[in-house]
Amino acid sequence: MLARALIVVLAALNLGVAAWWLLQPSPSPPPPSVSDRGGADLELLPMPAGAAAAAEPAVAPPGVATVDTCLRLGPFADRDAANVAQAGLGALLQDAVLHEEKTGEASGYRVLLPPAVDRAQAQAAAARIAAAGFDDFFVLNQGADTNAIALGAYRNRDTAERRAAALRAAGFPVEVRAQGATGASRWWLDGRSTDAAAVRTTFPAAQDRDCAAVR
Repeated sequence: MLARALIVVLAALNLGVAAWWLLQPSPSPPPPSVSDRGGADLELLPMPAGAAAAAEPAVAPPGVATVDTCLRLGPFADRDAANVAQAGLGALLQDAVLHEEKTGEASGYRVLLPPAVDRAQAQAAAARIAAAGFDDFFVLNQGADTNAIALGAYRNRDTAERRAAALRAAGFPVEVRAQGATGASRWWLDGRSTDAAAVRTTFPAAQDRDCAAVR
């Protein structure tokens, strides 16, 4: 009788365990992998050949600096022809200045600093000339050269040119002008350009000038 009772108890326990396993809920699927950097992990793909070079920004070549060249054009038979040439060049020739030259035998030469805008500027230029160690000059107060500065009159052109060269070396754009010449005048056009080649396309005989001597 005892043995039969134990068999009944064991059978009841087995049935209870089986019923417990059957009544358990199905396990939840595992959560997806989450990056601790706030997003899903990325997979780097291989970069095609040449892509790295293409990704780098192109560097523009450095610009070519413009250089002022001072030129003298001419000679022109009259002032009107020189004016027409100046107008035709337009912006190619900047700070243009006309110069008259007498042909024939000259009785003398004078060195002149071209006229200033007004008397005050002429006096200031005269003070700078004196401070640079030059003497024998005065400010003109009448005629076409009012407010110009006369820096000497010479019978010989070479002497006048030496005086002008010394003043130009000190930074004063002086001119040498003939006096008492006979014959017709001819005209020259001085100016500066950032495209001397374009100017010479129209005026192949254009001469280089010292920019210090071009007003």
